[in-house]
Amino acid sequence: MSALTDRPTPIAVVDLDAFDANADDLARRASGTPIRVASKSLRVPALIERALAHPGFAGVLAFTLREALWLHAEGVSDDLLVAYPSVDRAALARLTRDPAAAACITVMVDDVAHLDLLDASRTGDAEVRVALDVDAALRLAGAHVGPRRSPLHDVDDVVALARTVAARRGVRLVGVMSYEGQVAGLPDSLPTQRARSAVVRRIKSASVRQLARRRSAIAEALAPVADLEFWNAGGSGSLETSAADGAVTELAAGSGLLVPGLFDHYRAFSPRPAAFFGLPVTRRPSEGVVTVHGGGLVASGPPGADRAPLPWAPAGLTLTATEGAGEVQTPLTGHPASSLAIGDLVWFRHAKSGELFEHVRTTHLLSGDSLVGEVPSYRGAGQAF
Repeated sequence: MSALTDRPTPIAVVDLDAFDANADDLARRASGTPIRVASKSLRVPALIERALAHPGFAGVLAFTLREALWLHAEGVSDDLLVAYPSVDRAALARLTRDPAAAACITVMVDDVAHLDLLDASRTGDAEVRVALDVDAALRLAGAHVGPRRSPLHDVDDVVALARTVAARRGVRLVGVMSYEGQVAGLPDSLPTQRARSAVVRRIKSASVRQLARRRSAIAEALAPVADLEFWNAGGSGSLETSAADGAVTELAAGSGLLVPGLFDHYRAFSPRPAAFFGLPVTRRPSEGVVTVHGGGLVASGPPGADRAPLPWAPAGLTLTATEGAGEVQTPLTGHPASSLAIGDLVWFRHAKSGELFEHVRTTHLLSGDSLVGEVPSYRGAGQAF
């Protein structure tokens, strides 16, 4: 990695050998059910295309409509599902006046208001493909366990909106999404939190059982309303259970390709970390302590130690309790600190996949011990979604 010492920092690196191995493992776990590439977990067009080239992957799960329009225009994919409802009037207007894009992009709705806003934004006659986002959270004894996403939970509510879509001119209902974040996104094998992990596993099991029943009932009720092309579900942490659900026709995964720190402790798989960022040592404030430049690449979500970047190499370095990871400097302790010199690079892993690449314009690609390429991130391509 000496070839990287003269590059601006943070230096983002993706190990292509680990990336490809992870892609193969995700496809194995999906057992033949196609996997959409979750673009928000990559944010590097070349990596999205690399994943799509692997057997078992088909289509992109985008996180904004503007992003989907750009990926379509760039030729990255002709099958794009926008995972979140869009209220971007300009992007909706573009979609309705571009029949080629409208034929390839499906937008998400979970409220009549989304349809009304689409109508108000329309500047063309293109028919818009629509999918319903169905809440996949576990509701148990009055508690809501899972992401706060869609208000559509009961069969009657889903069917009512489906009928509204079917009766609305200019739109066509083609799919359903039901992302079970409480199954896909929670580590369940933390060696230092055995009791918590056991509770998480019970929650996952209960979620899978209730989802199978509810998805089946919704699919049966929707059959007379629309001829659906797909039912999307799952994530990197729940491919097996989602693929086994009879209503599900496709999965989604992204984090499992790069494996951020939050994905270290799952019982279902043993992935290989593939994404790293390097920061230079700029100070030695005392014996056994070094300071690197920058480092405050803290992940989104509830604040906590698990959202901080993870010092990775040389092994044995840790953040300090008093400063943690700072925007302009990050002190590190641990036995390797005494052997690090000013100018040396320290390598970290981000806690969440994709977010790293919002901080860099260039992604360096590694295979074996060789640097084999440099490709732009979304930022490097002049895009921010």
